[in-house]
Amino acid sequence: MSAADKFLYVDRNVVNNPLAQADWATKKLVWVPSERLGFEAGSVKEERGDECVVELADSGKKIKVNKDDIQKMNPPKFSKVEDMAELTCLNEASVLHNLKERYYSGLIYTYSGLFCVVINPYKNLPIYSEEIVEMYKGKKRHEMPPHIYAITDTAYRSMMQDREDQSILCTGESGAGKTENTKKVIQYLAHVASSHKTKKDQNSSILSHGELEKQLLQANPILEAFGNAKTVKNDNSSRFGKFIRINFDVNGYIVGANIETYLLEKSRAIRQAKDERTFHIFYYLLTGAGDKLRNELLLENYNNYRFLSNGNVTIPGQQDKDLFTETLEAFRIMSIPEEEQIGLLKVVASVLQLGNMTFKKERHTDQASMPDNTAAQKVSHLMGMNVTDFTRAILSPRIKVGRDYVQKAQTQEQAEFAVEALAKATYERMFRWLVMRINKALDKTKRQGASFIGILDIAGFEIFELNSFEQLCINYTNEKLQQLFNHTMFILEQEEYQREGIEWSFIDFGLDLQPCIDLIEKPANPPGILALLDEECWFPKATDKSFVEKVLQEQGTHPKFFKPKKLKDEADFSVIHYAGKVDYKADEWLMKNMDPLNDNVASLLNQSTDKFVSELWRDVDRIVGLDKVSGMSDMPGAFKTRKGMFRTVGQLYKEQLSKLMATLRNTNPNFVRCIIPNHEKKAGKLDPHLVLDQLRCNGVLEGIRICRQGFPNRIVFQEFRQRYEILTPNSIPKGFMDGKQACVLMIKSLELDPNLYRIGQSKVFFRAGVLAHLEEERDMKITDIIISFQAWCRGYVARKAFTRRQQQLTAMKVIQRNCAAYLKLRNWQWWRLFTKVKPLLQVSRQEEEMQAKDDELFKVKEKHLYAEQQLQEMEQKQSQLNAEKMALQEQLQAETELCAEAEEMRARLAAKKQELEEILHDLEARVEEEEERASQLLSDKKKMQQNISDLEQQLDEEEAARQKLQLEKVTIEAKMKKIEEDVMVLDDQNHKLMKEKKLMEERISEFTTNLAEEEEKSKSLQKLKNKHEAMITDLEDRLRREEKQRQELEKNRRKLDGDFNEIHDQIAELQAQIAELRAQLAKKEEELQAALARIEEEAAQKNLAQKKIREMEAQLSELQEDLELERQARTKAEKHRRDLGEELEALKTELEDTLDSTAAQQELRAKRETEVTHLKKTLEEEAKVHELQLAEMRQKHSQAFDELNEQLEQAKRNKVSMEKAKQALESERNELAIEMQTLMQGKGESEHRRKKAEGQVQELLVKHSESERQRLEQAEKIAKLQAELDNVTGLLNDVESKSIKATKDCSAVESSLRDVQELLQEETRQKLANSTRLRQLEDEQHNLREQLEEEEEAKRNVEKQLQTVQAQLLEMKKKVEQDSGCLEAAEEGKKRLQRDMEALSLRLEEKCSAYEKLDKTKTRVQQELDDLLVDQDHLRQIVSNLEKKQKKFDQMLAEEKTISARYAEERDRAEAEAREKDTRALALTRELDSLMDTKEELDRNNKLLRAEMEDLVSSKDDVGKSVHELEKSKRAMEQQLEEMKTQLEELEDELQATEDAKLRLEVNMQAMKAQYERDLAGRDEMGEEKKRSLVKQVREMEMELEDERKQRSAAVAGRKKLELDLKELEAGIDMANKNRDEALKQLKKLQAQMKDLIRELDDTRMSREEILAQSKETEKKLKGMEADMLQMQEELAAAERVKRQAQQERDELQDEINGQASKNALVAEEKRRLEARIAQLEEELEEEQCNTELTNDRLKKAMLQTDQMNVELTAERSTCQRVEGARCQLERQNKELKLKLQELEGTVKSKYKANMAALEAKIAQLEEQLDMETRERQGATKLVRRTEKKLKEVILQVDDERRNTEQYKDQVDKANSRMKQLKRQLEEAEEEAQRANANRRKLQRELEDATESADAMNREVSTLKSKLRRNDLPFTVRRTVPRTGIESDEESEAKSEAPEPKPE
Repeated sequence: MSAADKFLYVDRNVVNNPLAQADWATKKLVWVPSERLGFEAGSVKEERGDECVVELADSGKKIKVNKDDIQKMNPPKFSKVEDMAELTCLNEASVLHNLKERYYSGLIYTYSGLFCVVINPYKNLPIYSEEIVEMYKGKKRHEMPPHIYAITDTAYRSMMQDREDQSILCTGESGAGKTENTKKVIQYLAHVASSHKTKKDQNSSILSHGELEKQLLQANPILEAFGNAKTVKNDNSSRFGKFIRINFDVNGYIVGANIETYLLEKSRAIRQAKDERTFHIFYYLLTGAGDKLRNELLLENYNNYRFLSNGNVTIPGQQDKDLFTETLEAFRIMSIPEEEQIGLLKVVASVLQLGNMTFKKERHTDQASMPDNTAAQKVSHLMGMNVTDFTRAILSPRIKVGRDYVQKAQTQEQAEFAVEALAKATYERMFRWLVMRINKALDKTKRQGASFIGILDIAGFEIFELNSFEQLCINYTNEKLQQLFNHTMFILEQEEYQREGIEWSFIDFGLDLQPCIDLIEKPANPPGILALLDEECWFPKATDKSFVEKVLQEQGTHPKFFKPKKLKDEADFSVIHYAGKVDYKADEWLMKNMDPLNDNVASLLNQSTDKFVSELWRDVDRIVGLDKVSGMSDMPGAFKTRKGMFRTVGQLYKEQLSKLMATLRNTNPNFVRCIIPNHEKKAGKLDPHLVLDQLRCNGVLEGIRICRQGFPNRIVFQEFRQRYEILTPNSIPKGFMDGKQACVLMIKSLELDPNLYRIGQSKVFFRAGVLAHLEEERDMKITDIIISFQAWCRGYVARKAFTRRQQQLTAMKVIQRNCAAYLKLRNWQWWRLFTKVKPLLQVSRQEEEMQAKDDELFKVKEKHLYAEQQLQEMEQKQSQLNAEKMALQEQLQAETELCAEAEEMRARLAAKKQELEEILHDLEARVEEEEERASQLLSDKKKMQQNISDLEQQLDEEEAARQKLQLEKVTIEAKMKKIEEDVMVLDDQNHKLMKEKKLMEERISEFTTNLAEEEEKSKSLQKLKNKHEAMITDLEDRLRREEKQRQELEKNRRKLDGDFNEIHDQIAELQAQIAELRAQLAKKEEELQAALARIEEEAAQKNLAQKKIREMEAQLSELQEDLELERQARTKAEKHRRDLGEELEALKTELEDTLDSTAAQQELRAKRETEVTHLKKTLEEEAKVHELQLAEMRQKHSQAFDELNEQLEQAKRNKVSMEKAKQALESERNELAIEMQTLMQGKGESEHRRKKAEGQVQELLVKHSESERQRLEQAEKIAKLQAELDNVTGLLNDVESKSIKATKDCSAVESSLRDVQELLQEETRQKLANSTRLRQLEDEQHNLREQLEEEEEAKRNVEKQLQTVQAQLLEMKKKVEQDSGCLEAAEEGKKRLQRDMEALSLRLEEKCSAYEKLDKTKTRVQQELDDLLVDQDHLRQIVSNLEKKQKKFDQMLAEEKTISARYAEERDRAEAEAREKDTRALALTRELDSLMDTKEELDRNNKLLRAEMEDLVSSKDDVGKSVHELEKSKRAMEQQLEEMKTQLEELEDELQATEDAKLRLEVNMQAMKAQYERDLAGRDEMGEEKKRSLVKQVREMEMELEDERKQRSAAVAGRKKLELDLKELEAGIDMANKNRDEALKQLKKLQAQMKDLIRELDDTRMSREEILAQSKETEKKLKGMEADMLQMQEELAAAERVKRQAQQERDELQDEINGQASKNALVAEEKRRLEARIAQLEEELEEEQCNTELTNDRLKKAMLQTDQMNVELTAERSTCQRVEGARCQLERQNKELKLKLQELEGTVKSKYKANMAALEAKIAQLEEQLDMETRERQGATKLVRRTEKKLKEVILQVDDERRNTEQYKDQVDKANSRMKQLKRQLEEAEEEAQRANANRRKLQRELEDATESADAMNREVSTLKSKLRRNDLPFTVRRTVPRTGIESDEESEAKSEAPEPKPE
């Protein structure tokens, strides 16, 4: 037993232990509940009423237990049973015990009916290798031990065989192993259904070989990184449910996949429990990100993030850094671009930064404030937002109150809640986008998915102390899944009961769960929990308490609903699920259901500059805003506008679940239940109570409960009789009896209750526990028998010993007596003399010798006489044998003649078989074409449905956008009103200011000193005025843009309306076509079945038809004449076809011209009707012509008797041709419909393109105007930048000249590695120099800071002077600002240079290490190349060995042939012996007859002699003989009489012996025959099985050979690739050296520039501008160097990838070499099987010869009945001729359509090569079935040897032919009725087109109305603008107080900058 077998197979030696069986039977073992172990074993000692005294098995303690608590124990033979449904005692204790026993033995998988129960082993088991996959591949479930691979393989095989979609449902607690088992399922499917094992289809896939499978496997690491986390129970817990749908094509290869996710635990992103982690990606990123990435994403330490509650929590045995690189590699394999990867990581970093935003409560108010906005700055930088807008949106968002928007200040709690909600929503949206992106990557293929396997990985039932909204959703899902299981389980049970013919009233246990499901999901009457929750969400003042009250009010009386009796703090209500009672706490359910967000922030994210973030927040209008939650919007209008715009979490999840359940119901489900054994994560430990709870939650015990309702235990009749016949010894009579009858008698005698069992067709079904009862009785019976047997044995042994003792005693007595006599005589002298003399005496012996001689003489005489008699008998036998020999020779001659005839017949049969095979191939080709068409139509249907769904989505989006625009229009109007009011206020202010101005002019003399202040105020007021004017211009610009957007939307709406109408028409047409196609498919299936039936009939008629092949030659001349007539008719038909083709083309042109108008369509319809009538007329005329021809044919063929076979074959051909013609007609009709459809589509597309082009022209005009405006702005910027560019270009030219010199120097350096080492030493020296220079720079920095401080002091002095001198103030301010800006820029430049210096030094070190790594990889790759060459030589040796083995195999085949020949000879000998025995028996019977005759003659003589004696006695003649003579004669007569009697007795004995011998021979002959027939049947079965297995193995060998060839070529290609990669690596190293040299030189340049900068800093301020330019230049150079660095890193990564690839290829080659040895063993086994098959085939050949002899006899006899059939055949000929006429007519039409078909097939065939392969496999299967059927027919012909039955079959066949002709007539009538239906459909389609046109006109009118209303609105807007302009004039003077002006300025800015509200 291998290492893997220990964890798969049960050790049956331990299980089948007789001691355990005896212990169970004697002790009455039962299960008793236990607090510690769940259940303990114990034996019942005594029963006291309802209680029992039980002695525990382990401890021996006696306890009292209630009878109801005791559970029965199964017999030991059920220990560690693989399927728990087989347990006779189905209870919780037995299930737990079985699982525990298996788990402790290392067997983690166990079946429980439909379930596969998996217990987490918490260690790696060797049962998931490729060898195990191969072991389970293609095997049935019951053939192999339980495994997830077995479940997957059954799903895959049933999908392939039944073409039914499959699903695998994995459920269980967290840590139970759901995700791991899901991985194993995907791994198995990727291995079994991988498309890279076969040749790549050019048109089928864009991906390379195996790339799709690789992507499917790599999708899991990505999902685990973003969706898994460490919990207390599980280190890698999936925090979401997923449904992976893997699509397969017709051949069973993977063509794509799709992943749907459910219930992501997004709250984990913001807080975690103790010792738990958030999602893995946060830790991967913080650990594995490089310096550049950390700077780009603004990453910090673990402890700096508030959302990482427990800091850096590590997982043992897991490196986050390595996993981060693996995740990035998975992104690459999934072909996710780098921009999107950075976008994802930015979102992750921004979620962390959101947690660092802190808020404080202001002193006097509850308003929140943000003292430190660094985190907000980081978030806005990462997510592409404005910081001020973001902080304003968080702290004081705008909320709609009625019709107006108000800024509401948020409290600290509200702000924190908003930030957390934003973080959760951002992460959830990012996760959803990632799943969508993975699905997009997995759905690249163009191949059509025929069927799929869905894998559901979702959490099981959760019952905590207090459960929340998430647990309700999970438990609701599990209720649905359990209902699906109950339903499917009992449907399967019912199917088995129906198969077995058991009376059973169906119980749908799925309905048991319906009340609980209704309680949760029912929408009304009364509403369920989810419906009530959604209802409460709509009310503004609703709370969790009001929701609970409403639930109690509505559902208080529900049987599954309970109000808990605990305290109010603990639970609000309870629901009784199938797994138990669950208490729910309704805290924050309304919030969780609505999932509200700050819509101000959401709109900012929607308008983000980051493309990725804006894409995540596309659907902003779907979210729940703060005004919904805040309770401020008391007006009902606030809800009416938004009702239906957003969906609650409960609604969305309910819809998602209903879709999932719909897909699962359409699949065949397979259930996997994962169980966690303990919470300590220890291997080999099992907590019984924990496992029991999970069994309840997983529905395993529920399934067992349902199982107990039926008849779970079932046993085959033979096994039942064999095992339990001991209980009913005399019930079954002797002799043969059917198994079912025997079981009925046994059950009657057992006197079982009829309710406890049912008897089916092949099995006996029992209720749970009945078999255990029978087992107990059987054990008791066996113990009684064994006890009695032992008693008999002991008695026998004792008796034997007693007799032996008795014999010993008698022997002792004899010995004693003899000893006593000897002791008396030994001293007597006479005795001594007697003993000495006695040997010397010889006289006494003479007489004895004489007597002996006489006896010998007498014996010799007897022997002589006996020999003479035997000689005579043998001569007689020889003569008889000679006669028989002559007869046999004559028979042999006749047999040889018959054999020759049979050989001829066989040759004819072979020819006939070839013809039939050709016909069959034609039929199969037609079937293939039809299937191709059907698949094409299905694909078209799917595409159209997809297009429809896309268009519907677009329509929904456009509708939402339209509503949004309307809402924005309303808000703009409100703004306009506000602006008008502001204008009025400003007018008043202007009047007041004018008055104040007058007052100021009067008081000028008094306020001369304050004149300067007044002037400043007037200037500030002027600035405010300018700002307001700018605001007005901005508003006008916005209005213009809005008008443009509205126009564009109107255009889009028109386009969409047109598209919608066209799509609606197309949908109607498609639906009609689908209905027609379904009808055609049904007809095709019926025709296929009919064709198969006909094939069977033809196979039966084959034997009759073989005789008459010779007679066909005489009729060839007549057929040639017929052929000429047919050719003439064909030429006419071709002319007619050409005319029809021209007419068709004309019709097409007319159609294209007149599609727009309905009148033209009516004309076209009229033309079609005329054409149809014309076609009918032509059909009728041709039918008449053919009828005339048929009449002539009747006259010709009515006289010929030899025409029988020809007519029969002609009828068969007619059938085939009729079917072909019918199919051709249908295909023509389909093609016409397709052409019509393509024309309509072409028209629609052209209109669509025209409209699109118009829209594009308008968009281009708008873009042109915008581009003109941008061009002017750019020109201004260019003018400014031109001056800077001139300076930079000069410096760039210098740098370029220097770089050219550097490249020349680099080329010199590349010559040798020694120079490289010297350069490394130089670099180390330069590092030291750099460090000294850095110190100098720091000193210079200190000097600069001192200068800065001096300048700041000077600045202060200047500010003091400014108070006295106003004129100098302005100038000095400008100078100071310029000086400070230059200083800051210089300092920043200096800092940057320092950072760059440090970075360069680090990069140099990295370059050196990279160079060393590259050298190492080069040497490793070289070594791997050498290893690969060695492996290649090894493979060549293996191939040569295989060829040698093939030769040996051929030799073995030859030996097997000789052995088979020997067996044939032995069989012939046995037959000859049997014949000899028959002849002997005949000879003996003849001898018996002759002996009986002689006996009768002797009796007569005896009577005569007696009469003479009586006469002699009566006549006392004196002269006669004396009395003495008479007595002599009397004695002689008596002697003769005695002799005669003895002879008679001997004869009778001989006769009896001969009869016995004859009977024995007959019995032996019958037994031999039966045995021979059984052996033959067994050999046939074995042969067929071997043949199948051999064919499979041959195919597998071919596949393996192809794989080896591919792998060899791949190895060669890999070697070439590696060589190329080596060259590339060397080139990369050279490039790295060059880049490093360039970097060194650039460093020197930078150092020189640094010196220049320091000098220029000491100089005057004028030189600062030059320093800025130089710093910019250095930045550019640094960026270039960074790009070079990145390139080097990429090259390094590429080299590492190449290395990994080479290692993988090496490992694969090694695995293949290992696998080759196992394949060699398989080849040897195949050889043995083939040899056995050859022997079997030779036996079949002999049977065929026998069959041919039988067929000859039958055919001779069948000739006599042909005369009777002639009359019937004449009638048949007439009907066949009519059919022939119709066939010819249809063939003409078929030929016309074939040209079109060929064009279409040319386009289609390239797409459907895969389907062709599948159909070829089907053809092979059909051929095998045909072979099987022919063999069965031959077996049947052996049994049928009477000619009368054959005659009846022939008559029935003639009747069938008549019926077929009638069916053909019915089919013609149906075709005519179909034509009429098509006409009606055409008319209906035209009516629909008219209706569609009317709808289109109506929509155009509505559009015109809308445009008019829009124009009116534009007019109103223009009037408002004009009013505003008029009111602008008096804006000259503002208020005098400066503070108010500033406040108004800020308010106006806030109003202008506030984002516009989005409708929700």
